[in-house]
Amino acid sequence: MSNIVAISTAVGNGGISIIRMSGDSVCGIADRVFSCGELVPSMFEPRKMYLGKLKFGDIADKCMCVYFKSPKSYTGEDLIEFHCHGGVTLTNKLFEALVSLGCEPAGKGEFSKRAFVNGKISLDEAEGIIDMINADSESALRASYNLMDGGLHREVSSMQYVLTEELAKLEVTLDYPEEDLEEETRDNIAKVLYRVKDNIDRLLSTVKLGRRIKDGVRVLIYGRTNAGKSSLLNAMLGYDRAIVTDVQGTTRDTLEEMYEYNGYKFVLIDSAGIRESSDIVESIGIDKARKSLDSADIVLYIVDGGVQLSNEDYDIIGTLKNKKTILIVNKCDNNVVVDTNELPFDTVVKISAKTGLGVDNLKEMLYNSVVDNGVENGVVITNIRHADALKKARNAIGNSIASVENFDITLDLVSIDIKSVWMALGEITGNSDNERIIDDIFAKFCVGK
Repeated sequence: MSNIVAISTAVGNGGISIIRMSGDSVCGIADRVFSCGELVPSMFEPRKMYLGKLKFGDIADKCMCVYFKSPKSYTGEDLIEFHCHGGVTLTNKLFEALVSLGCEPAGKGEFSKRAFVNGKISLDEAEGIIDMINADSESALRASYNLMDGGLHREVSSMQYVLTEELAKLEVTLDYPEEDLEEETRDNIAKVLYRVKDNIDRLLSTVKLGRRIKDGVRVLIYGRTNAGKSSLLNAMLGYDRAIVTDVQGTTRDTLEEMYEYNGYKFVLIDSAGIRESSDIVESIGIDKARKSLDSADIVLYIVDGGVQLSNEDYDIIGTLKNKKTILIVNKCDNNVVVDTNELPFDTVVKISAKTGLGVDNLKEMLYNSVVDNGVENGVVITNIRHADALKKARNAIGNSIASVENFDITLDLVSIDIKSVWMALGEITGNSDNERIIDDIFAKFCVGK
């Protein structure tokens, strides 16, 4: 394949910049710009870093070079990396020199796409690399490493393997009808299909947790005006992010901020106080607060513990029946008059947003309410594409089971249904024929990866 080159480190001044080349003749190009005494890159021992002199035109640098020999490289091709000093001008000049010597600028994700084409990684493992780069919490980092390390790939490949075996047995039965093996074959295939279905269902059961790991748990702070919503937001963040006053209607828009707790990302949503208002701007904010209920994973319904509940409170509570809600009784450092026993909430937390009393307990309660540590220790589906492929496979395997258990449907048609399951699973790893999916994935990569 043609030689490609890219700057693989972030743009800007830094200690080190990495420029990498991959292709059939990158050693010859590297020999023209780098030397270590009498040695040039084509003479290097693979996977060993050499300190030497980089020179091209009037520009020179003392830097490191490493040669990864095909097929034991990231791309599966000969690959050269230069680790030079991280100045923008120096890095760009080296890049331009390598282009002038016969390399083509790499497109987005082209190094990883070559790795996939050369059998070094699967599609899901490539997506794990993207997620590792973009991870913004410890839980997201763990899940993306599991994906990059082939956790999902092993599960999917195992399912495809057993389906292939059953297809082979089915073909034997079709080829030798005189052996009268159809009933036994159908029974055995059905047992295998049910096991595969259970594995697919298990993976699909992690989708909700996966979405929370990747995007964060959305926590809506909800309630009447002056209950302490913005004060609670500030207390949970540990700094003053929202404006707090005694004036009703101070918060007129939703405000989102993130905090991390025990490796999980939580997205706090401060909302306008719910009440009837003639103020046009405040009314828009109240409408947005109500709409935020739809996307919230958890609602923190906050009330002022020193004030009796009003009819407005009970009206609001009626809208929370289908939402996972924690009742927050604020201002518990003062005289509390609210009777929580009459409210339809299983979980009640007393806090003082002003002093911080009870806030750590609330954070721990939020964490325990959304995290399933037993599930997280296995493969967790964090990618929408993977979830869609699994749903497709789940529907296909349902059809396969129905077909194999119906003796009016011939075995050749059963075979077609089982192949549909195999193909749907293959969309996850790339072990299928969907070229469009492959192109879409690698277009998401940054240049140089």
